[in-house]
Amino acid sequence: MPAPTTRCDETVAWTALRGHFEAHGRELDLRTLFADDPARFERFAVQAPQVFADLSKNLWDEVTRRLLVELAGQCGLEARRDAMFAGEPINTTEGRSVLHTALRAPRGAAPFSDEVHEVLDRLLGCAERVRAAAGPDGFTDVVNIGIGGSDLGPRMAVQSLRPFAHEALRFHFVSNVDGHDITPVLQGLRPERTLFIIASKTFTTQETMANAAVAREWFVSQCEAQGRPADVARHFIGVTTNLPAAAAFGITETFGFWDWVGGRYSLWSAIGLPLAIAIGAAAFRELLAGAHAMDRHFAEAPLAQNLPVQLGLLDVWYRNFHGFTSRSVAPYHQGLARLPAYLQQLEMESNGKSVDMAGRALGHATSPVVWGEPGTNGQHAYFQQLHQGTDVVPVEFIAVKQPAHGHGDLHTKLLANCLAQSQALMLGKTAEEAAGETAPTASATLDRAVLARHRRFPGNRPSTTLVLDSLTPRSLGALIALYEHRVFTSGAIWGINSFDQWGVELGKALCNQLLPRFASGDASGLDASTAGLLARLRS
Repeated sequence: MPAPTTRCDETVAWTALRGHFEAHGRELDLRTLFADDPARFERFAVQAPQVFADLSKNLWDEVTRRLLVELAGQCGLEARRDAMFAGEPINTTEGRSVLHTALRAPRGAAPFSDEVHEVLDRLLGCAERVRAAAGPDGFTDVVNIGIGGSDLGPRMAVQSLRPFAHEALRFHFVSNVDGHDITPVLQGLRPERTLFIIASKTFTTQETMANAAVAREWFVSQCEAQGRPADVARHFIGVTTNLPAAAAFGITETFGFWDWVGGRYSLWSAIGLPLAIAIGAAAFRELLAGAHAMDRHFAEAPLAQNLPVQLGLLDVWYRNFHGFTSRSVAPYHQGLARLPAYLQQLEMESNGKSVDMAGRALGHATSPVVWGEPGTNGQHAYFQQLHQGTDVVPVEFIAVKQPAHGHGDLHTKLLANCLAQSQALMLGKTAEEAAGETAPTASATLDRAVLARHRRFPGNRPSTTLVLDSLTPRSLGALIALYEHRVFTSGAIWGINSFDQWGVELGKALCNQLLPRFASGDASGLDASTAGLLARLRS
């Protein structure tokens, strides 16, 4: 698909949005909007597969939403979306299709279907064999060694779906090349009970292969100490397309994936093997089905009722018109504790770009910084800044209606906290209201008016709340796909390639140049800072 010739900030809709923002959008007040429109909640609610969204506490009105939908049309969002699903090479800098959606489509419903389902069937067959061999006389521990998309997705999903996991298996994830990551993992393992998964498409990823070498060395030495053969082929599985390198390592069972699967979109591929082992074949297919349902919603729902589109358009509205530089994700479910880290890669690696598809410098901002922690932990950490700080940070709350535990009183408190935080961000508290409250005893000597200013909350701070009925393989699949398509939407509006990641390459190249200098001490040609730090670290 050719690069668009008209940039988003050159469209009629963008100009109209700028005028709307200056005339009305800058001054929108959520408290007034709700007071004037009793049906605002229903008007800005969107139901997608497995996910309900309350968008009413965002700083927009019907005019804003209409103009944003017009912007999507003028930027060719639908054509670009359709090109992705059709397998056109929309990743133009690498000449590749973008077909993670094909990994979760039913047989015959997407490009490369036969290849995808052949690998999927083999993968799930392997997962079931491992599960059948789990227990005191078989495998008790599975260690996934990968980094980036080969770690963040499986790690997040296994934690999210822990209630569905095989009760006899423990799962560990090693990603950092720092030896402090792998060492404590190995210390708790028995070699004869451990399965290692080495996830690297090229089988050359520096961090992954360094950790894999440590794992194999540990495994062989432990087996030798026990007087047993070191059966690497039985205890190591490769997720890679480099079969010769895997064979040289000692791995005979491998699962590959395709160059049209980006790392941050690879959970649905063989990279999901740890998750498939954890939850089993049937549940893994449920995960795929939930994602596919969200794919169809994104492909078919009108833009005004299309949840990924609406969220992506809100991101454009906040980033380019309000100038908000970050977004906080606050999942009120401990199982989703790793979701913010997963979303950091998904969004910031995808849309952290400064040139458009044609290589022209952008005249507008792109990806916000994405960050967060689970509630209620975040309330006792960074929520102070959300409520009273000088920067406005849109917040995304994720609530799950039904827990997977029997402590109903705890879950009620959790949900009440979630609703209270979004309510407090919107309503705030005036200085007059604070002055009318009973002052804390410790502040009795402070002037009442001064104390009231400290206890004032500005309010009118935007938030979105996403609601799942329960956290299951199907709903998690839908939620992840929702975020994928949201990132696609904002990237398409901005006119950037959301599917390359050249920004990670320079540091890798320089690292490879620096590694031999740690042995030689040669600092010739280095800048003064790097040379000085090298000398200090070598000493």
